[in-house]
Amino acid sequence: MTALADRPHIMDAEHFEEAARILARLEEGARLELIDGKVRSKPMPDADHALIIEWLTRICIQSRPELWLYQDVGIKAQSYRRGRARPDGTLVRSGAIGGQGDWVNPDPVLMVVEVTSHDSDTHQRDRVEKPRAYAETGIPIYLLIDRDNCQVSVYTEPDGASYENVKTVPYGKKIHLPDPVGITLDTEPLKDWVN
Repeated sequence: MTALADRPHIMDAEHFEEAARILARLEEGARLELIDGKVRSKPMPDADHALIIEWLTRICIQSRPELWLYQDVGIKAQSYRRGRARPDGTLVRSGAIGGQGDWVNPDPVLMVVEVTSHDSDTHQRDRVEKPRAYAETGIPIYLLIDRDNCQVSVYTEPDGASYENVKTVPYGKKIHLPDPVGITLDTEPLKDWVN
């Protein structure tokens, strides 16, 4: 079943949600997304990926205790073919996504986070398709933690087609997540999780 999910297929949101539920029951850990009308599988995170999300969660809790960084929450994304994305992290006010089922409304989302994986699809998925999908959805901030290039990029000012502002720093530098998040990240610890 995973081989099917690795090839892009055109599908509508309703059929995608049904297929994703079935696959999740059949294959533990299966994570599917629907971006640009194409079904894609998302690789399972490795330990360093998990540590990066843990690091970011701690920073968010310490800086903004009213917010929570949820992991692997499905988001209704894009207007074209009603996409479905599953970011590595979704920052919202604590509890704001309750009662919405498998795929939440993006309105309360302040920031989405992707941490690159070591697979052949990373460039297309995390650096091309995801920024466009999140900008089309109007999510204020897209944070890309790029383990391949050892850098962090903050995408802001979505205009409905793309993010108008992108700031990138190498690991070890500080980078500010502007409002509505308002947190500054010291990226020095990321050097330990490059792998």
